[in-house]
Amino acid sequence: MGRWERSKQLTKASWALLRHDKELMLLPLISGIASLAIGATFLVPAFLTAKGTDVAGETTLEPSVVSYVLLFAMYLALAYVAIFFKVAVLCGADQRMRGENPSLGSALSGASAHAGKLLPWAVVSATVSVILRAIEERVGLLGQIVVGIIGVAWAVVTFLVLPVLVFEGVGVGEAIKRSATMLKQTWGENLLVNMGIGLIAFLLILPAVVVAGGAAVTGSLPVIAVGVALAVAWVIAVTCWSTAMTAIFQLTLYRYATQAALPAEFATVDLSQAFRHKGARR
Repeated sequence: MGRWERSKQLTKASWALLRHDKELMLLPLISGIASLAIGATFLVPAFLTAKGTDVAGETTLEPSVVSYVLLFAMYLALAYVAIFFKVAVLCGADQRMRGENPSLGSALSGASAHAGKLLPWAVVSATVSVILRAIEERVGLLGQIVVGIIGVAWAVVTFLVLPVLVFEGVGVGEAIKRSATMLKQTWGENLLVNMGIGLIAFLLILPAVVVAGGAAVTGSLPVIAVGVALAVAWVIAVTCWSTAMTAIFQLTLYRYATQAALPAEFATVDLSQAFRHKGARR
């Protein structure tokens, strides 16, 4: 079985597992709401602490030291929230894979049990994001392409960091090494499945664009309001689906790579050739 066929089966199998526990899709929604609250909490004081400078008779705002500190703190908080709720999805999916019947409460409890060990990874993740963003804003088109490639490479190499942190209890450095080691022979499935989920999400979002555009053409404010509201709600739903699907695939890839037992939904996927590695469990 080739990588393409395995990737298709993994996508179907991940969806089959998510169908058992659709409530897991609410976790990305809660994460998004929490992120909006965090953004408002930090952006307002960051704006208020910015310095006003007079340039050619016009007053412009420049971030102060305090503003930069607040912005980095916001990046860190946003990274931690995103990681925490992704781990909640991982824990819920793992409970299903172990034959349990997960709920939102059990998934959040699972993530809470690992809350402390997630902070160092949030610091690393936020720092890398800030550095890449800063470089991207200061280089030309070619440089932006290079930075984009580096960002994709980082995402691929660290794709299994969270499962390793949660289920093996190692530090961030070791988790990155373990993730890179396991992905040496699974990068194809990683890229194909993630691209597949992204493509499906893109296609699912297109109807929302059509609805919003059609509503705008009418020129009627009530119709536009309803159309935009429906479009936004649909985009949020698709985003929650794709986020949960990615997290479940993340866990599935980890369990295969470590030769862990898998539920019936994945029994037909033969990845024995793709996961030949030395000493998955150390």
